[in-house]
Amino acid sequence: MWKTWHLRHHRVSHRGGCELGPRPIDLHLSGLRTLGAEIDDTGGMLHCRAARLRGREIVLSLPSVGATENLMLAACGAEGTTSICNAAREPEITDLQNFLNACGARVSGAGSTTVVIEGGHKLHGCTYTVMPDRIVAGTYLCAAAAAGGTVLLQGAREQHLATVTAVLREAGCDIVSDSAGIACVCRRRLRAVRPVRTAPYPGFPTDAQAILMAALLRSRGATVFEENIFENRYRHVDELARMGADIQVSGRTAVVTGVETLRGAPVRCTDLRGGAALCVAALAAEGETRIAEIGHIDRGYERIERDLRALGAEIERIE
Repeated sequence: MWKTWHLRHHRVSHRGGCELGPRPIDLHLSGLRTLGAEIDDTGGMLHCRAARLRGREIVLSLPSVGATENLMLAACGAEGTTSICNAAREPEITDLQNFLNACGARVSGAGSTTVVIEGGHKLHGCTYTVMPDRIVAGTYLCAAAAAGGTVLLQGAREQHLATVTAVLREAGCDIVSDSAGIACVCRRRLRAVRPVRTAPYPGFPTDAQAILMAALLRSRGATVFEENIFENRYRHVDELARMGADIQVSGRTAVVTGVETLRGAPVRCTDLRGGAALCVAALAAEGETRIAEIGHIDRGYERIERDLRALGAEIERIE
């Protein structure tokens, strides 16, 4: 057990990230304050200080992934036991728990609505393999669905993106998974699917919404999307429309009516997943597509052009 505590001061700027609508950090701040931190969030900076943190029960008003992770980390350094109620259930929460435990922490309950952390245990280094990125996996599955062909994602775990693979199967893809990974084969034009509604895990992930939408742009029929997480998740729609997509947006609902042909066009990334959606749509379009402001894509993918080229795409990065 740690026997001595020292007063800690930290100053950090407010968070960045994609502009998807209001993304408040109030759950992070209120949870840290519950543990005993003093936080001044005026003037565009966060000034945080604490003589010591003490374990408490924290009830989140919504299952925020970031807040759950942040509070798990802080609680490891607090005295006593912390319970995070209404915690996020995403696989990444379980992965963080497993990593912390490998470092000597005592965390349990990840994957359920309550995570319990017994704080104050000395941590040490470890060797740990991070879980495969399920949204990147979903992106390449949608790429194969949009362009046609076959992709094998080695190491990908279907249980982490079952809602995505279920929709792709409904649309006409053949998907097989085992311990080696996920294989997707698409040999025909996709068909429209039942309404897709984003929700916290285990619901359909908001990060896969734009990417699936791009895969269905040439489907037969119309598909309804309902975005329930972020209010500005349809910023990519105008860019897809430049390529000939037929998408009608009203509030949190978007209706995608499949078209016969998409055309390459100059477009720009509006956010991380919207940028990935443009790549998926470009694979299904006739002619050349130039995608600008790709720094958004680089935040979530390691050389996406390298991976798509390995699958047979004609794609290059222009510095």
